[in-house]
Amino acid sequence: MEAKISELLKEINIEILDYEGDNLYKDGLLDSIQVIDLAVELGETFGIEIPPESVVLENFANKDAIKHFVMRLLDGQNAG
Repeated sequence: MEAKISELLKEINIEILDYEGDNLYKDGLLDSIQVIDLAVELGETFGIEIPPESVVLENFANKDAIKHFVMRLLDGQNAG
């Protein structure tokens, strides 16, 4: 899963892969349109539905936040 997420991030901005900060948006590596595109790509790649209200900065702040976000959605989908 992490490799797939990294591949999607690399397509948006390769600098994200080495980013160690906590706010991709504030640091100019990800903009609002890219967040929406990434949410769509994550949904398609992992077969999950991403509710519009969950497309918020805290879920897309950095690589770890994105990974944990996807894991929560996958766990929720498998649980219910």
